[in-house]
Amino acid sequence: MRTDGDSWDINTSVGSTALFVAAARALGGRAADALVEDPFAELFVRAAGGEWAELLDGRVPAHPLLTPEFGIQFRQHQVARTRYFDDYAHAAAAAGIRQVVILAAGLDARAYRLPWPDGTVVYELDRPQVLEFKRETLEHAGREPIAERHEVPVDLREDWPKALCDSGFDPALPTAWLVEGLLIYLSSAAQDQLFDAIVSLSAPGSRVAIEQMDPLPAEVVAEMAEHDDAGSDWVRLIYNEPRGEVTEWFTDRGWTGERVYLTDYIRGIGRTPAADRSSISLVTAVRP
Repeated sequence: MRTDGDSWDINTSVGSTALFVAAARALGGRAADALVEDPFAELFVRAAGGEWAELLDGRVPAHPLLTPEFGIQFRQHQVARTRYFDDYAHAAAAAGIRQVVILAAGLDARAYRLPWPDGTVVYELDRPQVLEFKRETLEHAGREPIAERHEVPVDLREDWPKALCDSGFDPALPTAWLVEGLLIYLSSAAQDQLFDAIVSLSAPGSRVAIEQMDPLPAEVVAEMAEHDDAGSDWVRLIYNEPRGEVTEWFTDRGWTGERVYLTDYIRGIGRTPAADRSSISLVTAVRP
């Protein structure tokens, strides 16, 4: 169960979800018609070793990511979500934005794998242990970032805006913010505080891309919590509570926003949804 001062590294608590998602991207990217290929995802999973590496070689057949009832839809979810945020990053760069902030960056390797224009600076915020694992893994593999990459080791429950500015961030420049796979791990109050900070640090022309998830029915959460599996571990990490709808939150503050349900997004890019994921939506908001 989450507590106000809980902590984690890449193998525990919220940190381990980054490995789970990276494994889903690695497996989902193997399809011949994959929407996204992220070769860095496999580097991270293999660096974690143990069951994570065995999973990629098919030696853990009972793993949730390999099961037909969960694995197929979750892998599709992660690959489609990655495609959405990649396209968002491309559009931000095409609009002339050269300052990018990835909140709860986890094992996001966009600073390394996207074709950023010269002069692009990417700030990655996460706990020190997570950023250290990522940096050491990529250094060992001989990989160099394409953008100018700045690590900002900070817990988002702390004064992360100060840490970000101390790392060179310029609030006078338009910024592209990425908030992928984060909100469900924040309380409703913490979500509002995060958004307030984004708005206060965003110059005109800034934009933000966000994944949001509707609260699960209480009976679903109770049933998941009863089992001793990945699902029960996950529901103990999230804040399954009502919260403000992201598009409305930003439009109420003068931004323009567009929301698409994940299921509709998957159809829109020419794929058949493996399951109904209409509880999840993707939002892009722009400050005029």
